Amino acid sequence: MKNNRTPVEPTVVTQAPEAHTALQQRVVRVLIAGQILGGIGMGATLSLGALLAAELSGSNAWSGMAATMSTLGAAIVAVPLARLAQARGRRVSLATGSLMAGAGAVLAIISVSVDIFALLLLALMLLGAGSATNLQARFAATDLATARFRARDLSIVVWSTTIGAVLGPNLFGPGEALGAALGLPAMTGAFAFSLAATVAAAFVYALGLLPDPLLTALAERSKSADIRRASGGLAILRGNAAARYAVAVIALSHATMVALMSMAPVHLRDHGATLSIVGLTISLHVAGMYALSPVFGALSDRLGRLPIILGGQAMLLVALTVAWLSDGSQGTMTLSLIFLGLGWSASVVAGSALVSEAVEIEDRSSLQGFSDLSMNAAGALGGAIAGPILALAGYSGLGLCAMALVAVVVIWSTLRLSGPAPRQLS
Repeated sequence: MKNNRTPVEPTVVTQAPEAHTALQQRVVRVLIAGQILGGIGMGATLSLGALLAAELSGSNAWSGMAATMSTLGAAIVAVPLARLAQARGRRVSLATGSLMAGAGAVLAIISVSVDIFALLLLALMLLGAGSATNLQARFAATDLATARFRARDLSIVVWSTTIGAVLGPNLFGPGEALGAALGLPAMTGAFAFSLAATVAAAFVYALGLLPDPLLTALAERSKSADIRRASGGLAILRGNAAARYAVAVIALSHATMVALMSMAPVHLRDHGATLSIVGLTISLHVAGMYALSPVFGALSDRLGRLPIILGGQAMLLVALTVAWLSDGSQGTMTLSLIFLGLGWSASVVAGSALVSEAVEIEDRSSLQGFSDLSMNAAGALGGAIAGPILALAGYSGLGLCAMALVAVVVIWSTLRLSGPAPRQLS
């Protein structure tokens, strides 16, 4: 029977095993540069989306739609970007996602200029492609990584987002000054920074990822064994318990984070916080999401994935408890959001390592794409539900409701921890 082989670009160069280390180090450096730029692009507009949604719609209840549309956009493009990576490599896929985010930044400025809420929602969907690109970049770090350092390399790329993502929200003030100089509408100047950063990231990926890490890994695999046709994400989940668990951990942890974080800017503003204070608070939250990811990655390689996931859920529970008991002050909000970021980081880093090692290389792109789809769909749902809950039960009620998601992960993780050790793929 004729084999269905994965298409490989002519530019792919198969590497000797000893050459993989040098290539992997270069790939990680390129991904770090792209993530810094992508982090600036997303961080510069992270909170402005919620504020603009409330402004254009005329109601705080619609503010959650900013996170919803962004995560929905990321969910929509996750699988197509993964398929593009499988066919054309990470280089083409990551560059394409970055350019889509740049188009979203342009459309966001236009939407405010013409005062059309629906157009803003479409812009936020396109900006979500930047989030999908950043997520796929972390998996690109695992294509040539050995099992011993897989979580470490992944977490270093996740960590690099910290630089841009923490800097981004603090560009609100400079963005307004730039916007005024360019004649842009109020609260849209930061989108100009987003456009420049995402276009620069596209060039970094397009020029830096040669030879392509995924295509190189597939070429090496084809030398030692026939590559069967890659399975779809749903087909993998039906027959792979480890994959089901890993995808669920990432999706539920992300939904918890998005639900609470997406309402934070509105809650802070309602309690008298200035735009600069909102930006600073979100920066500290984003720092929690990314700054310690190498620590969680190293611990995940050393102690195992499950203990780090459980530790991440414990930190999420602390964040939700503080939010539940919060008096609305900036101090308690900041504490809650920092723990929220830390819990997300530990859970997603360890969960992503599980996703990458749950299947062989020819199935990884499919599973990774489906994982990102599930992650962003869960985040979109969390953001959509968070607005009405905030209106009905307040921020403390939102924190209490989100505890149910943490409970699901904790119970599932405990059951797997008490079971047989899973087989780790190379």
